[in-house]
Amino acid sequence: MEYIKFADDQYFYFHRGTKAIEQDSLFYPMHYHNLVEIYFITEGTCEYFIGSRSYRLEPGDLVLIPAGVMHNTAYKNTGHDRMLINCSRRFIPTRAIPKGHLYRNEKIVDQIRDIFLTIEREYTAPDRWSEDVISSSMKLLFILLARNPNTYTTSGQGNQLVARAVDYLQENFASDITLEELAKHFAVSPEHLCRLFKRETGVGFREYLNLLRLQRAEKLLRQQRDRSVAQIAAECGFGDSNYFSVKFKSMYGISPKQFQLQNTRK
Repeated sequence: MEYIKFADDQYFYFHRGTKAIEQDSLFYPMHYHNLVEIYFITEGTCEYFIGSRSYRLEPGDLVLIPAGVMHNTAYKNTGHDRMLINCSRRFIPTRAIPKGHLYRNEKIVDQIRDIFLTIEREYTAPDRWSEDVISSSMKLLFILLARNPNTYTTSGQGNQLVARAVDYLQENFASDITLEELAKHFAVSPEHLCRLFKRETGVGFREYLNLLRLQRAEKLLRQQRDRSVAQIAAECGFGDSNYFSVKFKSMYGISPKQFQLQNTRK
């Protein structure tokens, strides 16, 4: 994935994905970005798990995911066509940010599509004016959303037990929590919670907990060069700093110490 860098801390990436109807199911595992994600589906359906809620997308739907929010995507035996943008926050007008993750308004689908197609043309065949066209198109997109109310009014589908469990983990990930303790907190069996959690989020309890802890560790390593890796690991819920280092390198492709040094030099 290559980003165009327009200015300091101003990155932009566009991608169009198309899969045939006979394509097997596709699943993109739980992850997060340090950029905003904007997803527009024009054909087919898919399921998004964002934060702690599930959403089923239909053609014409737009998904908005702030930086740092965990999410995954599943396409179940269906073809699709979608356009995806990852960008820094500077491309989005502050006063024109829609509430919620899913935006749906069939009256302006064609206008949204036209804006995305303009961005696609400028991104794939740039000239000296493309940067200005992309920036203007992004502003136009969010002003269009702000002027036209979101007709999607629910806070997400999916299992409410899993949603509450995810919310609880996001608040308490640094504590020494186990699946058994989490299940007891919600008065269900560990087996039942484990099964529902995996089905809803696409990852197991332990894997999700590690993702939350690693995300927090990444942030601390960027900000705090004077603290040791062991101190940061402990603060994020990792009792074993060696285990933390292995997990961190597996996810980010670099050791925690190297990451800390590279990202706090200024």
